[in-house]
Amino acid sequence: MLKLQRIRHLLRKLGLSERGVAAVEFALIMPILLLALLYGAEMAWYMMVNLRVSQVALQVADNASRIGDSSTMSNRKIYEADINDVMLGAHLNGGSMLNLLSNGRIIVSSLQVNTSGQQFIKWQRCKGVKNVGSSYGVTNDIKSGGIGPAGQEVTALTDDAVIFVEIQYDYKPLISTRLISNKTIKTTAAFNVRDSRDLSQVYQTSPAGAVASCSTYTAT
Repeated sequence: MLKLQRIRHLLRKLGLSERGVAAVEFALIMPILLLALLYGAEMAWYMMVNLRVSQVALQVADNASRIGDSSTMSNRKIYEADINDVMLGAHLNGGSMLNLLSNGRIIVSSLQVNTSGQQFIKWQRCKGVKNVGSSYGVTNDIKSGGIGPAGQEVTALTDDAVIFVEIQYDYKPLISTRLISNKTIKTTAAFNVRDSRDLSQVYQTSPAGAVASCSTYTAT
């Protein structure tokens, strides 16, 4: 009987205690606060990764628009080795934060004007293990309206070229994939070729460099 009275007394004190109420309220709201904190951290990381992928795409398009030999007597030739260097540079620039070629795919296309005055993809090179193709066409495809997302298409001028880059990347979560619905980051970038370029083909060095074929899916 005495024990029962003590229990009742303790329960009565707990009911009247503001500290007890605060503890209960904190216990109830703690899971919500924790979830909000985790979601905020995941979203911040996702935005940072998204920005980094976009920056790498711009770097690839910019660098690919500048490559070529340094001849002043003729239009600059580009080589398979040049394109490979651009891809490797993108991977290194992304760093361990992205591990880009192991988690994604880089697709570089040269949009040009054919002898009939039509926009077309003259050549296309790819690298990365992600098993995806271009969202905008493959080599020799006619692109009458240009290339790019709807409403943002770019076109090439006659005797000129536009380097168009696509990157698709599998997002690696900081905390959990359940907090992010869009797990594939997609971005594009484009630059006009900067110098007078030989647009007829991509040349080979001697010994020949590897071709970054879009039918293979490797990080090397």
